[in-house]
Amino acid sequence: MGITIRRRSVHERRGPFDLRRTTFGFALIALILGGGGMALRAAWRSAGRHPVAAVLVIALLLVAALLVLRRRRRARRIAETVTDAAYGIVDAGIAELDAAAEAAREARRTEPPEIAAHPVDYAQLDPYAFEEAVAELCRRDGCADAEVVGGAGDLGADVMATTPDGRRLVVQCKRYGPENRAGSQDLQRFGGTCYAVHDADIALVVSTGGFTEPALDYAEQCAILCYGPEELAAWSEGGAPPPWTAVEEQAAGVSAP
Repeated sequence: MGITIRRRSVHERRGPFDLRRTTFGFALIALILGGGGMALRAAWRSAGRHPVAAVLVIALLLVAALLVLRRRRRARRIAETVTDAAYGIVDAGIAELDAAAEAAREARRTEPPEIAAHPVDYAQLDPYAFEEAVAELCRRDGCADAEVVGGAGDLGADVMATTPDGRRLVVQCKRYGPENRAGSQDLQRFGGTCYAVHDADIALVVSTGGFTEPALDYAEQCAILCYGPEELAAWSEGGAPPPWTAVEEQAAGVSAP
């Protein structure tokens, strides 16, 4: 048997009518409308009785609006000016840093080299550390771009640099023991690449074990400098000029009458 559902009428859902609340709502609306109308009417009458004051008020409102607009424009101009000034300060700072870096590089090129407080035993270094030590000697004496390039496929070049007068220096480093001297085959392999492949202006072989006589003969024929342990120690400790300066001195001695 079905159950009859009794639907509530619209009036029952809305609740009972409250005359007091309805009257209060209408009175409030009337008060707002009346007050607004009276305010507008009073303002109109005041403007009629005092047109100058009304005009001044309107003028002040316009001036205030213009000031707001001008402030916004002025703020925009100030922001643009501050931005331009900031960029100018940054550019000036970068220029000063570049000038300081260039001055530091120039000072390193002109100041006398710093000599190690204690002699370095190059024969005790491993091959890579020896190459780094030779590159550091080159940098100390003015070759700011000296770097180690040795490795697989280096074709005989372990250190490459540019001398202070712009010549290309190519160095091969042989970290040998005292009983193992660089031979003519070592020099021939280096001589076949230092000029033709690496375009060297100055070719230098540094060996901690010295050189054999045939190696020195070949080096003299091919204008390759050979620095053994004595020459390396003198260069390192400041007792002899850098190799590229020694080349200039030798050339000057040969050309002198």
